[in-house]
Amino acid sequence: MRLASFRHAGVQRFGAVVEEGIVDLSTRFEGRWATLRDALADNGLADLSAAARNHKADFTLDAVELLPVVPNPDKILCIGLNYASHVGEVGRERPAQPSVFSRLHSTLVASGGDIVRPSASIAFDFEGELAVVIGQRCRHVPRAQALSVIAGYTCFLDASVRDFQKHSVTAGKNFPATGPLGPWLVTADVIPDPQALTLTTRLNGTVVQHDTTDHMIFDVATIIEYLSTVTWLEPGDIIATGTPEGVGLGRTPPLWMKAGDKVEVEISGIGTLNVNVVDE
Repeated sequence: MRLASFRHAGVQRFGAVVEEGIVDLSTRFEGRWATLRDALADNGLADLSAAARNHKADFTLDAVELLPVVPNPDKILCIGLNYASHVGEVGRERPAQPSVFSRLHSTLVASGGDIVRPSASIAFDFEGELAVVIGQRCRHVPRAQALSVIAGYTCFLDASVRDFQKHSVTAGKNFPATGPLGPWLVTADVIPDPQALTLTTRLNGTVVQHDTTDHMIFDVATIIEYLSTVTWLEPGDIIATGTPEGVGLGRTPPLWMKAGDKVEVEISGIGTLNVNVVDE
């Protein structure tokens, strides 16, 4: 099942993505769940699946405005330096434990939207990533059980302001509208093994990153075990799992995103996140 958050006629909704468009599940569960995060928190995936089954789309995709998959997550946690090839290209040492930073909600952008290059920098880099959406409140999750707490997966573009990142990872990762997330969530039952996916990032149609998720230093289960040791994970939380090699920083000369560029992050079994680059 593919689930999306969207806006139609000025109202924020959520629904199931089908071949013809979107089945509006927020209307069918009106009074019970206002957002997709609410449905996840209430263990509602089975009910959502049943409600979407055999229903025709209420809206075509071009009739709605997609929103970030979970527009209001409790937290956005990101893993840096999680592919050995990327560690090498940026001249860093392979981490012994997951390297964690967080993003603010104001960084999120929907697929089809605009990612904003800040006026303070031209060193605006692309990092295509697999993102995990947590499905249940959990703490101290053993690695062997970690995949069971996942609601699903989506695509993420962890855009980085590299000159600011040199002196502060938090600063370099938290400029507004620099974290595209989408286009939709594909539920975990469709993707039993998150380490068997292919990730491709394109800049203006040219492939700039292409790798498989089995090359992660810390796999998804290990990341969840680690993060759930540190804090409670909540339904709707987003975990970005790191980027492979090919980023602009690792090239000679560096390849930075600029206004007018189009960026796509495609992950097999999920779909394609696409955004336009604009200047602040």
